[in-house]
Amino acid sequence: MAARGKHRRTRTSPLTRGVIAAGTGTAALALPLLGATTASAAQPAKAPAAAQAASQVKSVTYTTVKGDTLYGIAERYDTPGGWRQLHKDNHKALGDNPRLIHEGVELKVRTTKAGKTADKASTPTKSSQSSRSVARVIQASVKTYPNNLDGWIREAMDIMAQNGIPGSYEGIHRNVMRESSGNPLAVNNWDSNAAAGTPSKGLLQTIDPTFQAYHVAGTAFDPYDPVANIVAACNYAAQRYGSIDNVWGAY
Repeated sequence: MAARGKHRRTRTSPLTRGVIAAGTGTAALALPLLGATTASAAQPAKAPAAAQAASQVKSVTYTTVKGDTLYGIAERYDTPGGWRQLHKDNHKALGDNPRLIHEGVELKVRTTKAGKTADKASTPTKSSQSSRSVARVIQASVKTYPNNLDGWIREAMDIMAQNGIPGSYEGIHRNVMRESSGNPLAVNNWDSNAAAGTPSKGLLQTIDPTFQAYHVAGTAFDPYDPVANIVAACNYAAQRYGSIDNVWGAY
C-alpha cells in the first residue's frame, strides 16, 4: 500500500519485536545530595522525581462493558504503560488474547488522573458509553478467534461489518499473501516509501500515514497488529477502490 511513491511488491523481513507483550522498567535518576551550609541551616531533601511520579499513580477497579477495548480503557484512564501494561496487570482475568474483552470483568487499572476523574471513569455514564460506542469497535463477547491468519481475517471481517467496510475473505487473503505472505511483522525496506522514511508494514503493508488516516477506533493503534492492519487497509481500499476485493496488485 502506498499513500505516496510507487508501491512495489513487498520483500519481507521479520522484526525483532513483539505484537502483544512489552517489557517494563524504571529508570534510576542520579540526583545531587542537598547538604546544609551550616549546622543550623539544614535543608530537607527533595523526593526523587521517580518517587514523586510513582506517588501520583493510583489504582481503581473498572468493570468492563460491551464494546470495551484495552486500548480504549488505557487511554481513558491515562494508564502508564498503556494497554500492554493493563493486559499484563490483568492477565489472569483477561487471558492471553488482549483483543477479546468479555462484559462484566473487573479490572485493576492504574491511573494518573485525579480522584474524582478516575472515579467517574470507572463507572461510565450512559451518554459517555453511547458516544464511545459510536467510535469504538464492538468486540464480540461470545466469539473467539484463533491466533493465526484465518482468525485475524475473520475477526477483522466482523469489525469491518460493524463499521460498514466492504471486503471478502478471499479478497483479503489474496492481498495478504501477495503483500506479506501472511507475516504480520513484515516490513518493506527497499522501495520508494522506505527511501522516504515511511516503510510499508504489516499484513497488508500500510505506511504509517495511511494506517493513521484509516485506522478504525477500538482496534490497536499499531500497524503490526494483524487485525488493526487488515481493517485499516480495507478501510483505505474501500475509499480508493470501492473494496479490497477490487485490488489485484500494488495499491
